[in-house]
Amino acid sequence: MRKAIFVALAAVSIGTLLSSNPATAASLGLFEVSGVEGDDMLKMRAGPGTGYRVILGLPNGTVLRVHTCEQTGGTRWCNVSLEQARGLKGYVSWAYLRKL
Repeated sequence: MRKAIFVALAAVSIGTLLSSNPATAASLGLFEVSGVEGDDMLKMRAGPGTGYRVILGLPNGTVLRVHTCEQTGGTRWCNVSLEQARGLKGYVSWAYLRKL
């Protein structure tokens, strides 16, 4: 009986891992801010959308660790932390990120 429960739990766990969206992984890796116009900056926000307060402006070349991403309206928002200050976390638009 215990073996059957273990096998069932293992099958559910494997199925969850295989069917999960890569955007929900613990970390998608390192990315840099790219494509921001001129002297503008990418806005890191408190939540996934333009209605959330701006935490920080990020210039092109800023290295971020992307943790998760989610689609909100027409924009894919990513939960990120600064690589040089991991305690600083927020959301940025996926459109301005380039994989390192």
